[in-house]
Amino acid sequence: MKAMASEVSPPQGRAARPVGNGFVALLCVVFVAAMVGAAFAAVPFYRWFCQTTGFGGTPVRAESAAAIQPIGRSVTVRFDANVSGNLAWQFRPTVESVTVRLGEVHTVDFEAQNLTARPITGTSTFNVTPTGVGAYFNKIQCFCFTEQTLKPGEKLTLPVVFYVDPAMDKDAELDSVRDITLSYTFFPAAKQPVAGNEAAGAGATQPVRKS
Repeated sequence: MKAMASEVSPPQGRAARPVGNGFVALLCVVFVAAMVGAAFAAVPFYRWFCQTTGFGGTPVRAESAAAIQPIGRSVTVRFDANVSGNLAWQFRPTVESVTVRLGEVHTVDFEAQNLTARPITGTSTFNVTPTGVGAYFNKIQCFCFTEQTLKPGEKLTLPVVFYVDPAMDKDAELDSVRDITLSYTFFPAAKQPVAGNEAAGAGATQPVRKS
């Protein structure tokens, strides 16, 4: 009986059956799909995280400054406006800089104009330098990440309402900061309006228009 058992038992040291190529390919497809899904899900989370914490020089989003008391320390806030190479807009701040006390609410206007003969939708990103100031730069009103549709030749005024948190004065690493730069860059939106369709941009937020 023992001899028969040994005959049917697999020889010692036989290698395990290799996994089929099809199964490996399936695992790779599932892994890649999961990573792509995670990347798309991470975009809005990353934007929220940056706006909440000031990470990477991103200004913090604030509802109001009602409880903020300005202090004596002042900083100069400079404004920078850019457009990507394939967006035929003119974009600029109406003033180059302002000097504000920490905690003081201030409003600055930017202007965007469509230089083409067709409607164009754009959206903007932004950042603050020096990078560490982002956690203290609070925007109450901002046009960032909001699609703006301009008709041919149309000019649009885009206000920004902000303050610099007085808590920055207690940050030893920012003791020497006297100048802050708020920078915006406009890019063409992924979905563009159809030329001649006046309702194409109806869903976009349009702060103030000028002819």
